[in-house]
Amino acid sequence: MDDINLHYRFLNWRRRIREIREVRAVRYRERFKKIQRNGDVLRYHGNSDEVGCYVAPRPVSKGNCYFEVTIIDTGVRGMIAVGLVPQNYKLDHQPGWLPQSVAYHADDGKLYNGNTVGQQFGPKCNRGDRIGCGIFIDPLSDGKITVFFTKNGKEVGKVEVGRPPEGLYPALGMHSLGEEVQLDLHAEWRREDEDGMMIVDSHEDDWGRLHDVTATGTLLEYRGKGKSMVDVGLAQARWPLDTQAHYYELEIMSGGEKCYIALGLARRDYPKNRHPGWSRGSIAYHADDGKMFHGSGVGDPFGPRCNQGDLMGCGIMFPRDYNQETGDDSEDWEPDTQPKDSQVQNDLYANNEEDEEEGDEEGEGGQKVTVFFTRNGKLVGRREVVLPPGGFYPTVGMMSTGEKVRVELHPLSG
Repeated sequence: MDDINLHYRFLNWRRRIREIREVRAVRYRERFKKIQRNGDVLRYHGNSDEVGCYVAPRPVSKGNCYFEVTIIDTGVRGMIAVGLVPQNYKLDHQPGWLPQSVAYHADDGKLYNGNTVGQQFGPKCNRGDRIGCGIFIDPLSDGKITVFFTKNGKEVGKVEVGRPPEGLYPALGMHSLGEEVQLDLHAEWRREDEDGMMIVDSHEDDWGRLHDVTATGTLLEYRGKGKSMVDVGLAQARWPLDTQAHYYELEIMSGGEKCYIALGLARRDYPKNRHPGWSRGSIAYHADDGKMFHGSGVGDPFGPRCNQGDLMGCGIMFPRDYNQETGDDSEDWEPDTQPKDSQVQNDLYANNEEDEEEGDEEGEGGQKVTVFFTRNGKLVGRREVVLPPGGFYPTVGMMSTGEKVRVELHPLSG
């Protein structure tokens, strides 16, 4: 009966994740008209009588609150606008012209706030200038949000605007031949408070440990040497998964040189120079070879490999009789299953003497939970494991130059 209940719970989970992915597939799609895009460079592609408009795929949020546009060429008239718009904004209008949109226009330095008539706001912008737009992280009250604009890293001004239910999306407008810009949707911006201290929302509070990894918003970047198997970069969340927050996921923004990216769960005191899954008290799905590593450097064939653009998810199905307070009496935790003879050793993960010694014991007395992994919203597989004392903490590992991932620790909330 328990197996049947677990099976149906997994079916419900898979349906819920699929529904969310279907919504996000529509929601997280960039839109543009009369504009050509080549990587992060956008060019006007109209006849100067038509507005060209670009709307980013994701709204600004606490984790991604600022973006910048660098003017490469002002073209004939330099009618470039940078701002925020609703999701379904009409692409034949400059940002700021229609209700619930706001934008800073480079050609006249005016702020357009839901109106075709602008207000004097800041200096004009020319070739080489950087125009930034973001929201302050202060609490949003009564459906209002504070939007600010910058020029070359210095704040120009701010305005309070209404916040649509679906959020506000970064937008760019152009309106004359030859206009060309470079877009950075993951730009950083720091401001000085009254005491001269620098403030930046890095989301580092979400992470209990960051080793050779930097956090910018929800973006994690590998900063290690990337030359050997000890050059692991590790990010471990501050809080373990529980019955309220039992799933998280990452999107591979860049696979770097080798895409040695691992998504998994680990005990709180997990070694900082060990990939998730390599040492006891951990389990992980590795992007580079599609294997599951469960407390050992020997991986099991598990699922497809993952590359740039893929979404990897990890969660726990807790038993119905799960007690959050139990399972903390033991100091050690061991995997409940040992590597099989048929497992294939990946040469990269050789010389795991520590795990060979630790793998001789089996965990006893801990609560069993089912850990599952997803790829692009579809269930890859699951494994029953013993929960370590203190719980399982979301843990991400990276190990080659250039790797970047965007992590959502609460993707199913709201």
